[in-house]
Amino acid sequence: MENEIARKVLFMASAQVLYDQIRKTLAIILGGGRGTRLQPLTLNRAKPAVPLAGKYRLVDIPISNCINSSIRSIYVLTQFNSASLHRHITQTYSFDQFTNGFVDILAAEQTYKDDTWYQGTADAVRKNINHFLNNDFEYAIILSGDQLYRLDYRFLLEQHIDKGADLTVATIPVSRSDARDFGILQVDQDNRITEFVEKPKEPDLLDKVKLPPAGLAQLGKTAEQELYLASMGIYLFNKEVLFELLEKNLTDFGNHIIPQAITTHQVYAYMFEGYWEDVGSIKAFFDANIALTENLPRFNFFDMDSPIFTRPRFLPPSKINQAEIQHSIIADGTIINHASVSNSVIGIRTVIDQGARLYKTVTMGSDFYEIDSSLTENLRIGRPAIGIGKNTRIENAIIDKNARIGENCSITPANKPEELDGDLYYIREGIIVIPKGAVIPHGTVI
Repeated sequence: MENEIARKVLFMASAQVLYDQIRKTLAIILGGGRGTRLQPLTLNRAKPAVPLAGKYRLVDIPISNCINSSIRSIYVLTQFNSASLHRHITQTYSFDQFTNGFVDILAAEQTYKDDTWYQGTADAVRKNINHFLNNDFEYAIILSGDQLYRLDYRFLLEQHIDKGADLTVATIPVSRSDARDFGILQVDQDNRITEFVEKPKEPDLLDKVKLPPAGLAQLGKTAEQELYLASMGIYLFNKEVLFELLEKNLTDFGNHIIPQAITTHQVYAYMFEGYWEDVGSIKAFFDANIALTENLPRFNFFDMDSPIFTRPRFLPPSKINQAEIQHSIIADGTIINHASVSNSVIGIRTVIDQGARLYKTVTMGSDFYEIDSSLTENLRIGRPAIGIGKNTRIENAIIDKNARIGENCSITPANKPEELDGDLYYIREGIIVIPKGAVIPHGTVI
């Protein structure tokens, strides 16, 4: 009994220490650059502001992970097309006055000392050091604003402290074919990083940097499996180490800071084995959304132990009028009239009219409902209403916000090039994209 009490006391003391340390952790979320791989979804918005899963934004993922990990000091660094991102964060994240928590936006700015914009991820953090100095923190965690995953950063911090690390890099095991697209890390038996290789392509180099049997065993894998440790773009720094490395005027964490730190500091890998997806391209974004419609999706928005937060909208419940719906997500305020929806994600306020058929389609919904006078004007001038018109067929497509898809249309990337810019649409990686606010006339065949 005394031993059990002693263990409980020790556990509670250890938990309190970790809690105190996580409260001294500053989160810095990088808002991304121009987002060219996600265009046309990023033509008018920043990457982290792109709608996700019908009702969320990409930036909700890292912010929610921070909140669920008891990190309450959060900065979001922005630069390109940031108006809608600023609006979303302002309308969504507000802590009460007793928690001393905040989600603050730090937009790129020109000063008398420096009139350049962010040149890279590390440069973005360096240009905001004066803002960070106003906070009492011991650790800084650098996060990306365009990834889909759920991670309790307390586990990352616990290992960081236990190892006496200066810097910890979150990693995920990937296959040989995927390794070519990531920064790959080699580690010793203690998980200390010994080498970093950016996007290895040559077979000999790939053979050299694959996980050794000891690393595979740590992940519960057999020695025959061929896996690689890929950087997730998540970095946990000791405060002084971060400032020291930023003084070297290097521009990027992945390409410059991390490789150099390996040779001068105690840099360790944290091995994460859960679901993680970089949704920085149209195909990855589309596939991640469609995967959410599976019976048991790998990323679970229904996990209330670690909920994903977003803006409360006070929308009415969705209204379904004799529709056929299979394996789909239907967001708040949707109206579906005698239509068929399959393997699709339907965003807020989407109106789908009679006879429409959607298959593997991601709609981002609408910012408003059209009033009667607007609908009457649509009829007078022959303009489609916002939403999906009667008897329209859509497949393998992303329909951005406020798009007007007419009646009797057919929209599919089938038998078309993988990459194409049309007058009314784009095709990226075999996915057809209807841009925000587009008007697709009645009877259009794409």
